[in-house]
Amino acid sequence: MEQKFVIDSRENNSIVKLRDILCNELYTVMKEDRPIVFLCIGTDRSTGDSLGPLIGDKLKFLVRDRIHLYGNLEYPVHAKNLAETIDEIKLTFTNPFIVAIDACLGSIQNIGKIFVERKPLTPGAAMNKDLPAVGDLSITGIVNISGTLEFMVLQNTRLYTVMSLADVISKGIYHFVLKSVGGRKVESKRERLESIEAQL
Repeated sequence: MEQKFVIDSRENNSIVKLRDILCNELYTVMKEDRPIVFLCIGTDRSTGDSLGPLIGDKLKFLVRDRIHLYGNLEYPVHAKNLAETIDEIKLTFTNPFIVAIDACLGSIQNIGKIFVERKPLTPGAAMNKDLPAVGDLSITGIVNISGTLEFMVLQNTRLYTVMSLADVISKGIYHFVLKSVGGRKVESKRERLESIEAQL
């Protein structure tokens, strides 16, 4: 299976693509009954770095039986509290599967693209911050160009770009949860897995 998936958030089917990638990647995790934790990293004090908290805010209502969420606009997970949040997740859940979500800088042609990778992400790498790598699966949204003066680049990132990425990523996750876990009135686990299996 592929290790890296790239989705252009401007394409019409970007939400469906993300939903299907998550269904494929997390199918075994669901079958094993492991808790899935969406860890939305970033701060609302910088436009370019607010992708994670915006996504967390849009998904606050989505917490289910085995779907958990850390990081939103009110309680962001950022450089100062990331390590303790990771510790808290590991203490709270048995063998959690962490999906780490963060903004990222990249090449000009990748702005607006979403990368889903089967590997941890390293938050704050652009800012030369020494933070722990986190995530069994990572989702990053490219918000601006990497290069010099990353701090200034993040501060001067268009909110439109960040909001567009946040919309697609949060809707993709939302539809993954509906398809795999169901709404508030949940069908049996066996029925859910059978319906995912039929579509794989």
